Amino acid sequence: MPAALPRPAWLSPRTARTEVLAGLVVALALIPEAISFSVIAGVDPRVGLFASFTMAVTIAFTGGRPAMISAATGAVALVVAPLVAEHGLQHLIAAVLLGGLLQVALGLLGVAKVMRFVPRSVMVGFVNALAILIFAAQLPQLTGVPWAVYPLAAAGLAIIFLLPRLTTAVPAPLVAIVVLTILTVTAGIAVPTVGDQGDLPGSLPTPGLPDVPFTWDTLSVIAPYALAIALVGLMESLMTAKLVDEITDTPSSKTRESVGQGIANLVTGFSGGMGGCAMIGQTMINVRSGARTRLSTFLAGVFLLVLVLALGPVVAVIPMAALVAVMVFVSIATFDWHSLRTLRRMPRSETAVMLATVAVVLATDNLAIGVGVGVLVACVLFARRVAHLVTVTPTAGPDGERVYAVHGALFFASTNDMLGHFDYAGDPDRVVVDLSGAHIWDASSVAVLDAIEHKYATRGKTVEITGLTDTTGHYHQRLAGRLG
Repeated sequence: MPAALPRPAWLSPRTARTEVLAGLVVALALIPEAISFSVIAGVDPRVGLFASFTMAVTIAFTGGRPAMISAATGAVALVVAPLVAEHGLQHLIAAVLLGGLLQVALGLLGVAKVMRFVPRSVMVGFVNALAILIFAAQLPQLTGVPWAVYPLAAAGLAIIFLLPRLTTAVPAPLVAIVVLTILTVTAGIAVPTVGDQGDLPGSLPTPGLPDVPFTWDTLSVIAPYALAIALVGLMESLMTAKLVDEITDTPSSKTRESVGQGIANLVTGFSGGMGGCAMIGQTMINVRSGARTRLSTFLAGVFLLVLVLALGPVVAVIPMAALVAVMVFVSIATFDWHSLRTLRRMPRSETAVMLATVAVVLATDNLAIGVGVGVLVACVLFARRVAHLVTVTPTAGPDGERVYAVHGALFFASTNDMLGHFDYAGDPDRVVVDLSGAHIWDASSVAVLDAIEHKYATRGKTVEITGLTDTTGHYHQRLAGRLG
């Protein structure tokens, strides 16, 4: 008889109970954030709620990191807001579909492995810029509004920050929303509400293609946003997956996660959602609640839809001031305050990379461009720093020859000044270049060695290169004399 398959962990009564409760708490906490992110993106609340439902349910099956929550996020909302403002919802859905395809392609091409080349300073800049943009997106909800909005928002922040000191049994943002909603309804306080932002869903989403012309003009409009959705979504998702790996001390497949995020965005786009990615905050709620399997992720999406469809009229009377308080809290919690406290201790290059990432993101409102520039700046500064670590030390050899001992990593940046370290006219007829303390990394280094040999040869002198390893020796032998 074939061996029995191992029993899934979530079938254990104790584990199932933990997964169900964790999924319910996450679903309750997802409602205000999904609505808030919808407002940031400039779409009806139902678009963000549908996205959160489809993302969570789909990623539960396709994702590579169990217990991680994916839904509509502030990062994606900030990316797509200009597209919605200029071209409308249908172009947003088309961009989400194209972004999903790009994520699947990037996942299959192994983009997850490239993430290890993103420096920590860029990651810190990414997080800080995201926090600033989320906070800035709340300002329109605080201008030109009734005066009652301000004390309500302040009260919401007080509840969110102070309640955890008394109990963590119920999410503080949810308590703030419930309390402020009851207060405004019972006291008849006239302030903007969720219902004022657009209609809430009354039924399941209907799958379909976006109502846009399938032309090159449409592609030229949505392509930049789709690429930003893909890159920002993968970046935040892989960062979150790595964090959960460390907390739970369990591995996960980053390639499967990348492809799974793309599939989830495709399902979301066909369902009329705004797209999304992994959520750091909600994932921490899920993991800290004890969840470790895909069941909690799946139930979070299911519970979210049930709550919205059953409690739609209640959700419509939630004051926007409560959601502003929640999002201000999210921005404060997202910002890496430790990075400010360590500014004086950090190397100037690390600080420059972080500030460059933040500045570009704020200037362009595009997280992907900011990260790209941050990585580029980090590479340039690293190359400049490493270039100074190459040394050339001349000594006299036992047989009267001149020996030059080279130490360091030889690549395009570090070899630029090497030519000036040799005394071509004054050296004896035989010169030895000792590379036992160096490593050749690119063709530029071989070209410089060729140039050194040529300068000595024009003076009738010979050069012997020694100390090559098996790897660099083969590299040098294959390219030497063939680079012009």
